[in-house]
Amino acid sequence: MEYKIFEILSAKLEDHIGQHQMVVNDGAAKDYAEYKELCGTIRGLRIAQMEIKELGKNLRDSEDQD
Repeated sequence: MEYKIFEILSAKLEDHIGQHQMVVNDGAAKDYAEYKELCGTIRGLRIAQMEIKELGKNLRDSEDQD
């Protein structure tokens, strides 16, 4: 049950990613620098999300082995 926090964090990151993607998709970035920053933020959030999912999976797997 402790791994529920990983699911909550992942969902929150997905919300942030979606918000940034809407700005990019709508062409709402003020300039190329802001566009690059948004893309970098999305990339970073995706990496964090993958790490959180992996930690949750590892925790579940270790509980299953005990």
